[in-house]
Amino acid sequence: MGKQGRTAIFATIVAFSFILSTGNLFAETKAPEKNEVALVNGTPIPAAELDRAVTLAVERSQRTGQSLDAAQIAKLREDILNRLIGGELLYQESIKQGITISDKELIDKFDQWKKGFPNEEAFQQSLKQWNIDEVAMKKDLKKAMTIEEFIKKKFADKTTVPESEVKAYYDSNPQYFQQPEQVKASHILIKVEPDAKPEAKAAAMAKIKEMQKKLKEGAKFEDLAKEYSEGPSKDKGGDLGYFGRGQMVKPFEEKAFSMKPGEVSDVVETQFGYHLIEVVDIKPASVVPFSEVQERIKKFLEQQKTQAEMFKYIDELRKSAKIETFLPAPEAKKQPVPEAKKQ
Repeated sequence: MGKQGRTAIFATIVAFSFILSTGNLFAETKAPEKNEVALVNGTPIPAAELDRAVTLAVERSQRTGQSLDAAQIAKLREDILNRLIGGELLYQESIKQGITISDKELIDKFDQWKKGFPNEEAFQQSLKQWNIDEVAMKKDLKKAMTIEEFIKKKFADKTTVPESEVKAYYDSNPQYFQQPEQVKASHILIKVEPDAKPEAKAAAMAKIKEMQKKLKEGAKFEDLAKEYSEGPSKDKGGDLGYFGRGQMVKPFEEKAFSMKPGEVSDVVETQFGYHLIEVVDIKPASVVPFSEVQERIKKFLEQQKTQAEMFKYIDELRKSAKIETFLPAPEAKKQPVPEAKKQ
């Protein structure tokens, strides 16, 4: 699992920020107490919890190439605190309505997530990076699971979307269902390090040329890949499946998309080494049929309806809640001091 996948648990733990309103939940403010950033009906929201959520959001922005300045981070911090407050209101209501998560459910969920790490060391390193220990992680996860169950029972299970709405969305948004051209290819890779010495490169080139010779003599591409390829697709006979533009390194992509089904390339050099590419099939650009996306659209529209109900419900909870926040007020912009007029 990639870093993004491993950090996804925090998207859940930070009080379901993907469905909570970003509207202002602040009721009153006072001086901070004990590293708390808010009190929700007397229950504190720790500063560390907010810091983790903000760090995650900033990292997500950086991965998409967006750089946030100090003012944007301050606004982000306020928005996320609003969401955490909304999550706490939902959690408190969940407990009132008898929602419980068993120890077994919690352990199963935690273990499932932990399996996404390559090893125990990577898991512990991530906890250290997020400034949280395993006990606190389980506590936060149990809280998130409780909220999730409450949302499911109170809103999601009662939400329905007729097929007519699903079809109308599909017809009105064709831009979402464009399928770009795709190539299905296999490859044989002989690895070469980018800083390899000339003799190592020559030896690798000799190996890949030997593969070419065997292919001309009638050997099957799949068999050669299984025996000689040094890439992760080796056990599948070099099969890379279908891929679109932008998914492979540039030299590999350019060659694959210039070929016809059944063709085998000459030697292609990339940062990984030397490749032979066999194009198996090409899917031209098309529109994804309604039948293939119907269920996904339905789930998306159900989530939208659930969100709308959630927004209303949080507003109702706010009316009777006592919410105190301790974020510092934004600094006033300093006005330039006018220079004295010269005599």
